[in-house]
Formats: sequence, C-alpha cells, structure tokens
Amino acid sequence: MSKTISTEQIDYIVNNSHQDPFSVLGAHTIERDGKSIWVVRAYLPDVEAAWVELAEERKSYPMESVHHPYFFECELDRPVDKQDNADPFPINYQLRLKQGEHERVIYDPYAFRSPKLTDFDIHLFSEGNHHRIYEKLGAHFLSSNGVDGVYFAVWAPNARNVSVLGDFNSWDGRKHQMARRGNGVWELFIPDVQVGSPYKYEIKNYDGHIYEKSDPYGFQQEIRPKTASIVTDLDSYQWSDTDWMETRRNTDPMTSPVSIYEVHLGSWLNASFDEPGTDYLGNPLPPVAVADLKPGARFLTYRELADRLVPYVKDLNFTHIELLPVAEHPFDGSWGYQVTGYYAATSRYGTPEDLMYFIDQCHQNGIGVVVDWVPGHFPKDGHGLAFFDGTHLYEHADPRKGEHKGWGTLVFNYGRNEVRNFLVANAIFWFDKFHIDGIRVDAVASMLYLNYDREDGEWVANQYGGCENIEAADFLRQVNHVLFSYYPGILSIAEESTAWPMVSWPTYVGGLGFNLKWNMGWMHDMLDYFAMDPWFRQFHQNNITFSIWYHYSENYVLALSHDEIVHGKSNMLGKVPGDEWQKFANLRCLYAYMFAHPGKKTLFMSMEFGQWSEWNVWDDLDWDLLQYPPHQNLKGFVSALNQIYRREPALHSQDFEEAGFDWIDCNDNSHSVVSFLRRDKFSDDVIVVVCNFTPQPHSHYRVGVPESGFYSEIFNSDAADFGGSNMGNLGGKWTDQWSFHNYPQSVDLCLPPLSVLMLKLDRNKSTVTTSADTVSVNTTL
Repeated sequence: MSKTISTEQIDYIVNNSHQDPFSVLGAHTIERDGKSIWVVRAYLPDVEAAWVELAEERKSYPMESVHHPYFFECELDRPVDKQDNADPFPINYQLRLKQGEHERVIYDPYAFRSPKLTDFDIHLFSEGNHHRIYEKLGAHFLSSNGVDGVYFAVWAPNARNVSVLGDFNSWDGRKHQMARRGNGVWELFIPDVQVGSPYKYEIKNYDGHIYEKSDPYGFQQEIRPKTASIVTDLDSYQWSDTDWMETRRNTDPMTSPVSIYEVHLGSWLNASFDEPGTDYLGNPLPPVAVADLKPGARFLTYRELADRLVPYVKDLNFTHIELLPVAEHPFDGSWGYQVTGYYAATSRYGTPEDLMYFIDQCHQNGIGVVVDWVPGHFPKDGHGLAFFDGTHLYEHADPRKGEHKGWGTLVFNYGRNEVRNFLVANAIFWFDKFHIDGIRVDAVASMLYLNYDREDGEWVANQYGGCENIEAADFLRQVNHVLFSYYPGILSIAEESTAWPMVSWPTYVGGLGFNLKWNMGWMHDMLDYFAMDPWFRQFHQNNITFSIWYHYSENYVLALSHDEIVHGKSNMLGKVPGDEWQKFANLRCLYAYMFAHPGKKTLFMSMEFGQWSEWNVWDDLDWDLLQYPPHQNLKGFVSALNQIYRREPALHSQDFEEAGFDWIDCNDNSHSVVSFLRRDKFSDDVIVVVCNFTPQPHSHYRVGVPESGFYSEIFNSDAADFGGSNMGNLGGKWTDQWSFHNYPQSVDLCLPPLSVLMLKLDRNKSTVTTSADTVSVNTTL
C-alpha cells in the first residue's frame, strides 16, 4: 500500500482514466519525518522490477510495487532544494526496467513537464485564429532538457483518457497516457521516439469505449491499407525556388496567363513492377499496387513524376499543374476527394519530402502548382475524423446538417471554432510547408447550401429560415482573407456551380474572397454546342455567345475537367460528331475558342492528345496513341495554343475587364461564325479572333476591324502541322477601306473549316491604301 498517494489515484492511472497523469507519475515531493524528500512513481505494464537511476550519483534505487503489480514508486532519501521545485526537470533520473532476462534504461516521460503548447496557443485555438496550429498540435521531434524525443498533442475535449500508441510501446495504451490541458488538448513528450516512428492515439470515452485514431495533424501516414500516422520532420528539405517565390509575390495572376494542366498523379503514367522506384538516396522503394490496376503496374513516385511529368507539362507550355487531392485518403476510387489525413501528403507516391522535391522542380521549370483542397466533407473511416473523441467532434451531430448521404460522407461543423481553425490552418499549411501556388476548393456549392442534395425534411434551415449555410460562407471568407494576406500572388479557385453572388469578389466588398471560379455554365454550353451536328449549330448560336453577357460578374476559369470524361460521359473525341478528321478539327476549334475567350484555362490530362476512352483511375493514360499522327498533331496544337496564349498579353491581361473584349459580330447564325476583339491592358495591341464552327469553309469572308493596317495571321487552328487542311490567309491580310461591322475598314478573309483564326495588327508594317470605295455594310457578305 502506498503511503504517498491514494489508491483511488492509482486506480485512475491503472484504468486509463486519469486526465492529469503528471499529478501522480514522475517525481514529486512529500513530507517525511519533518523534511521534504523526493518520490518517483511509474506505471510500467509488463515490467517485473524497476529502479530509479540518478545520473549525478551513478546509483540505482529499487522501486516498490504498490497496490497494483505494475505501479511502482521509490522514495529517495534526498533533500529537496527549494530551487528544485521551480525546475521543470527537478531531478535528473532514468528508469531501469527488467522484463524476463532483459533489462533496459529509459527516460521517464513524466519527468518532462515543459509543454510546447502555451496558454496563448490554446486561447488562439479556442478562438479559431491560430494560423500555425499545426506547429503545436500533432507530433513534433524536439529536444527537451537535452533529451531528444517527440512531443504529441491532440484535441479531444470529450475524451476521458488519451494515450499514444506506437512501436515504441508495443501499441499498448497503458504506457503513455497523455495529460489534458485547457480546451481539451492532450499532450505528452515521449523521450527517444524517432522520426519515422508510426503512431496512433487511443481515445477512451466516458462509456469506456476505445477508439484508435490517426493524428488529425499528422504529417505522414502509412501506405493504405495501414492507417497509422508517422512522425515526420517537414523542415529538413532545402528549397531552391527563392526566385520563383519572389516573382510570385510580385505578380498579379489576374493580368497574367493562367493555363492549368489538371492531373491525377496515380493514373497519369504507371511503371512496371520490374522497374522499382527509388528514394532520394537512390535506394529502391517497395512498389505500391492499386487494387484492380493492370497486372504488373505500380505508381510512379513523386520524384519520378518530377522527372517525367514536369518536362511534359513544360513542353505543352502550361503555366500550372493542378493536382487532384494529394492529401492522404484511404480509397483510391475516391480520386483523393475523401480525405483522412489533411496534413499528410499521400504516401502512395512517396514521402512529404519527395512531394516537396516535385513542387520545387515545377517551380524551377517555371510551372506553378495548384492543389485540390477538400474542406467540404470527409469520410466515415474509423481511423479518421469521424466520431473522433467518441462524440461528433468535427462533424454535426444532427445528420440533417452533418451528413452527405449521397456521398456517404460527413460535413464539417464550421460553427465550431476549433474545427474552423483546423481547416484554415490546413490551407495555410500547404502554402507554408509545400510552397504550393494555389488551391481549388472542391464542391463549394455543397458547403454553401444546407439543402444541397437533400429532400424536404432532410435539412435544417438557418437562423433566418433560409437554405444558405452562413457558417460555411463565413469560413470561406476567413480562409481566403487569411491566405491572401499571407501569400499575395496565389490562386484560390472555387468549383461552384450555383448562382451564389460574388464568389470571386474580395471579402472587403462582401464576396467569398476567391480570386477565380470555374465557369460551369460555359462548360455545359460548349459541350452541348459541340455535340451537335454542325448544320444544327446555326440554331444554337446563343450557346457560344451567352457566356460573355455574364462573364464579368465573376473572375472565371474556363475548365474542361476530370468530371466531364467519366461515368459514361465519354472522352472529348467521343463528345463531338463527324469522321475522325472532323472530330479532331472540332476539338481544335473548341480548344482554340476556349483560349481566345476571356477567362483563365484548365484542361484535364488526356484531353491534350485526344484519348478515345474515358479517364479510368485504375489505369494510366493511353500513351500508345501518340504514335499516330492525329494524336501527335493535337498534342502539338495544344502546346502551340498555350504558347500563343502566353505570348500575347491581349489574350490574358484583361480577362476580367470589359475593355479587354468587344464583339465584332456575334449574330452570323446562318454561317455559325463569331468574331471578336481581345485587347491588351498595358499596350495598344489588339487581336482579331474569327471562329467558324462548321466544316464549310468561307472565302472572301469580310470582318470589320478597328484600325487600318496589316493583320498578321498569328494562329490558325487548321494549319497542316496540327492535322488541318492548311487553308488560311497566307500570313495575313491588309485592310480595305470598306466599312463593315460599324468599323471604317475591314479585312477579306478565308475561313477554314471548323477553325479559329487569330490575327494581330502589325504596327511595324507600312499602311497600304486601296482604291476601293468606302462602303458601309451592316451584314456579312
């Protein structure tokens, strides 16, 4: 029987029910015979005998088992100096343990009482305003009182007890019980745990149920199907992108070219099991298989992707790569959109440092990186955030607010400060630690509307009786405001498909704070239009022209994304009519119109070379098609299209200002032809764009232009190099003094079939006058 502590306190420890094990375990002072001495207590499951070893005395003191076979204590006949009590490590000791024939010496984790988490940290976290909370919560390798180890901290306010599990304690929750701090944060420093150690949290609720959870703030997880977090150091990578980061800080993306290649890393390209990947030291890595992946195939690593994907995208002249979610997710078939490790780069392709290398290589090759971010919902997997501390902690308890039944996922409780802090800090984390250049927020509409994909009676109105999720809107404003205050020059893109106003407007005018939004209306109109037989397109000219009438209400991205080539929708070639030549010509026409139209651009992988089959996450792209000229030509076309888009400021510098666009003629329905102007913000450059959406070529097609001179044909989608018929205008056309389309001069053009022409006024050529009479014509000849 212990004479220094009550049996009730011991029972709390033995039963994993104590919320402050430091008050029982470790070194404490007691009064004995009128003087203060030290007593050391330890709970050591499966240990037969134990001793306290004092470093300065090089002497061992046997510990006595009291009340319970594994609860030990030792009274040290060593007087207490008053200064000792002020020292967080009052006496320098270790524990020597005997188990069978084996003995080992350990540091007592309950001798380390210097917390990494301060009261001010907890205050900010409780407010939802700790922007670097990931530097406090989670697992962090550090040195305490000269001893290396890992500091663990987790938020679980409704838990009765939390322990750390790992190889270092044989996954025994009795051995490393954590201490509860304010606001339900639990913490413990465990000496001698190393970087690379897998771990979990064992959480016990007040009903006695025990849950094993991955770390919500863990920086790495085991490769699925395993689910443990891994102690990881994110600060050892040496970045080489200083120039890129400085340039980004001083660049306005709204007036810059933004052309995004959207890619799913696991299905862009696979490798053979016979070709093992290597780590940064050249050591072979075990291949990561995908269930149902084609036989003998494996994922490429982040470093292999840096060597193959980065030069490929650079050759295509895209400005950015957009990665489908690379945060850890258990199910390959979710494409990454059901996240369990928000702070962990998926281990499918390597380590966090490997992903840093990939992004660094992108930057060194002039390519920005956008990451899909999923703050709208999370899966129900038992090791994840769901029912985290035995209660609905991260999600709403009411399924009418906390569940997406159609997706089988849970909805974050944006009204809870700590949950909002988890997400806001997570967005910052990816910019801070991984140097990403933008995020695309998935499924924003599902966040903004309480009745999204819900029938009457399946949702709860807001405090004003409406269907708007006010808490989610406030969260989005907060995260965007914070991101742009820290990282000017980045992209924050919303995938939002409703009429919610001012999505891409700044927060200071009442917007949601994104700087870009996918134009889902444009995408649907274009795909519907190009699916039609060209003869019928004359009756649907509005599909082509309507987007301009609302374009300036938001900052739009024109996106042909992964969502459009799955689930029976077919790939791009399958969406357009005609024989093979016409299909490729239709695609060239669609892509060129997309790049000439105001707005930033996104194109999903495989669309650049015309894959016939739908995207399949279980397989890589049909690269064999590139041995055939039509597919080679389309790839070259996309590269050239990106090149002209980046080279000509008129095509991107005024995407979101009405001064950057003027219709020349949007009413030539009978020919299915439209023509318009693009103007540069910083010069007097002007580009004339003429689109012929039928296979019928037109000679002597007159187009009015704003100035006299020579208009160089700088781009022709029908060029022979692209697989076209090579019709065109022999490099350009001089204007005639023939009034047309309300301009005093015009050009006489040849319009190739299914084509887009871009002509630029060349101010370096001398003006040529003609003898033609000035004629005012208001309709197309």
